[in-house]
Amino acid sequence: MRIDLNSDLGESFGPWPMGQDAALMASISSANVACGFHAGDPGAMRETVALAKARGVAVGAHPGFPDLVGFGRREIKASPQEVEDFVLYQVAALAGVAAAQGVALQHVKVHGALYNMACRDRALADAIAGAVRKLDRTLILFGLPDSELLRAGRAAGLAVAAEVFADRAYEKDGSLASRHKPGSVMHDADAVVARAVRMVKDKQVVALDGSVIPLQADTICLHGDTPGAAELARAVRAGLEQAGIRIRPLK
Repeated sequence: MRIDLNSDLGESFGPWPMGQDAALMASISSANVACGFHAGDPGAMRETVALAKARGVAVGAHPGFPDLVGFGRREIKASPQEVEDFVLYQVAALAGVAAAQGVALQHVKVHGALYNMACRDRALADAIAGAVRKLDRTLILFGLPDSELLRAGRAAGLAVAAEVFADRAYEKDGSLASRHKPGSVMHDADAVVARAVRMVKDKQVVALDGSVIPLQADTICLHGDTPGAAELARAVRAGLEQAGIRIRPLK
């Protein structure tokens, strides 16, 4: 058995640091690099790509809504054409920064509110998949299992990866619980490790209401902006490896 471990990184902006990027790189196999719209800036993008290259970690683009104030976690009414335009802009920017360091992008993982909206809204999902396809058909598109985002990616001829979240709570329909709900983000390392192993081996997760949800897991996300993120990532990687699961990038 194998699994990819990914984390959202490069989210510092100017003099304001965010996350534990250098420490997380030791545990993950893929890095989702913010592209400057919800977080990050050109310098942070360059530095994060360099960290990933030094660690042998695959690099992907992490585009989001143009919303620095809300960290891309507020839903914005944008047309499919607007979404296609700003996703293409952001992915292309990171692709250029990475190419300057001899690094090719592996994937695209949309951020925050845009990700959640596209997982249920096919028009937005098609816009995102269209932007990725126009830039580089070899890029892998991340999305929740059985989501409109993955269906749109497949329809566009892209490779897709079903993404699960070991440190986030799920609703019974397979969507992520709102961050406003108590317990939506998990911090207990033992519980997160057990969930990660179950997701890979048993292909299921327990929702907030106690129901068991079947799911496909190609990559597991560990958030880099939560307290103790690096320690949690180390624990998850160790737990997966002890369960006989190899950690590898998708390509």
